Amino acid sequence: MYIANYMTIAPMSITPDTLLPQARELLLSRNFRHLPVVDDNDRLLGIVTDRDIRSAYPSSLSSDEERRRILEAIAATPISRVMATELTTLTPTATLDDALMVFERRRVGAIPVVDNDGLLVGIFSIGDLLQAYGTAFGLGEKGSSLVEIRDKEGPETLECLIRVLGEQGISFTRLVRSLKERIIHVRVNTYNIRQLHKSLTAAGLEVVPVPGRGQ
Repeated sequence: MYIANYMTIAPMSITPDTLLPQARELLLSRNFRHLPVVDDNDRLLGIVTDRDIRSAYPSSLSSDEERRRILEAIAATPISRVMATELTTLTPTATLDDALMVFERRRVGAIPVVDNDGLLVGIFSIGDLLQAYGTAFGLGEKGSSLVEIRDKEGPETLECLIRVLGEQGISFTRLVRSLKERIIHVRVNTYNIRQLHKSLTAAGLEVVPVPGRGQ
């Protein structure tokens, strides 16, 4: 699963000489939280966030005189003065797992996506990641249920699971095998989940009960 399928393509960007009030207006009017900063050739130079811009503006506790002085300075301040330049980027061929590791390590809300020449081609946010994983695991699909089977050594468990689903005429949309937990997670299309549990158990498979609910 590649981020190219879920990222925002050709995102809105600004140049280093964009003034702070202009960048602020863009963020507010478009409901953005991140703006990549590029040169005239779309080469990525930095990124600015709504938090960066808020931090530049005067506090509500500032005196009138201090507020006036800060706002005058801001009016002439280019975004290059506040943008982040130490960036972690991804390429379109990065996977969702690659992006997840960057989000966990860097604690950022969005990652610029560049091509092999360092040119901006997209931006990938935490919201994009959640949507991508939701799609990948079939969350919210009508008639979709999650079943977890205790995984035994060898291919027998998976073969038996597929056979039972076939006999019941039940299709599945997602299947993940967790080697560490030794559990097979499968999302199936059926409204009669109790009957499926009975059929799986009768075939010798161990259905993992939902915590707090049993089977």
